[in-house]
Amino acid sequence: MTVAVDRLPTWAIVSPKRHEHIQRVAALLDQWGAAMALSVAEWDRWLRAGWLHDALRDAPVAELRALVPGCDWDEGLLHGPAAAIKARESRESDEEVLVAVHWHSVGCVEWGMTGKALYCADFLDPERKFDREARAALARRFPDAPDEVFREVVTRRVRWIERSGWPLLEPTRRLWLSLQ
Repeated sequence: MTVAVDRLPTWAIVSPKRHEHIQRVAALLDQWGAAMALSVAEWDRWLRAGWLHDALRDAPVAELRALVPGCDWDEGLLHGPAAAIKARESRESDEEVLVAVHWHSVGCVEWGMTGKALYCADFLDPERKFDREARAALARRFPDAPDEVFREVVTRRVRWIERSGWPLLEPTRRLWLSLQ
């Protein structure tokens, strides 16, 4: 597999900076897929999720809310569910990809490995400015210990939410409790 070919959907609304983030997430997923000797189908599933996850991250809030009526999440979290809906409308039929994209910002206890890998790759993007060495070490460990790295990433994200004073959304709380 390779991420050299840009697989961002035509309906994506992203800034150049966001596009670079998506490329880095896809590159991590590609690297892990190779190291883990995934089947071609599974590897491609991971890459599709990586390319789709932030495809609407820079879309206007009104457009996102129109795509996900009834979702009361903070506007910064709407892009995942909205992208999953657009992907389904664009003929993405793999439920594991769609669930991974939908929940990538908040977590999902029902995830398969695609969701877990995407959640980790998004958090472990090497260009994020915080805790670079520790996150790089987690990224290197992922192929050999994906469940352990996933648990650590969930822990770090939940602790950050708690320190920030933001509410812990129910899906995140359920995921966190499932790992205890």
